[in-house]
Amino acid sequence: MQTILFAVPPSKLSKKLATSIAGSLGKPSKMPGLSYGISAKKCNVGSKLALVPGSVCHGCYALKANYSYPSVMQAHQKRLEGLDSISWADSMVKLIGGSGESYFRWHDSGDLQSLQHLLDIVRIAERLPNVSFWLPTKEKKLVYQYRETFGDFPANLCVRLSAAMVNITAPAYAGNTSTVHTTTAIGSECPAPKQGNKCLDCRACWSREVKNVSYNLH
Repeated sequence: MQTILFAVPPSKLSKKLATSIAGSLGKPSKMPGLSYGISAKKCNVGSKLALVPGSVCHGCYALKANYSYPSVMQAHQKRLEGLDSISWADSMVKLIGGSGESYFRWHDSGDLQSLQHLLDIVRIAERLPNVSFWLPTKEKKLVYQYRETFGDFPANLCVRLSAAMVNITAPAYAGNTSTVHTTTAIGSECPAPKQGNKCLDCRACWSREVKNVSYNLH
């Protein structure tokens, strides 16, 4: 099905139609709720960092293993194409809101594509106040542009600016951040490596009260 470029009235959006527009949602086994990803090859900043030894994107997990399966690559492409639809945000509201899940992670693979992409994510969060959203990103320019124009993000959307290099301090940013370490954590350490690579009852990534989350390099 081709990307739908006209606006579908939200009242007419069935789950089937919403999925045909936005693509399917992920259900990761290690964390609560649902997730969404596009190809890491489409990262604007991350694709450049992937070529830099010592960066957090060098040897990116989302460019190998399960992410290279044809079915996964097809799903990533479908979601990427869906971003061009005027009804993308409404479709995501339909799919996430109808799932019954309380937590959602943006971009377990890939990153923000444009300011419009970020604006749509904000709109989705505003429409679903009972869902906690986590958006890790290296697109600092887009985040700054949004905040300078519109102010803070919705209370249920935790946008974490990611450090570019391993073992460096978090970006100088008033909002939430994340870092990657090999020996000593910077801030709140992700407990997943010590508990079977699962979040279990930890929700630090989604909490705006946790300033920085530090992940062990994997």
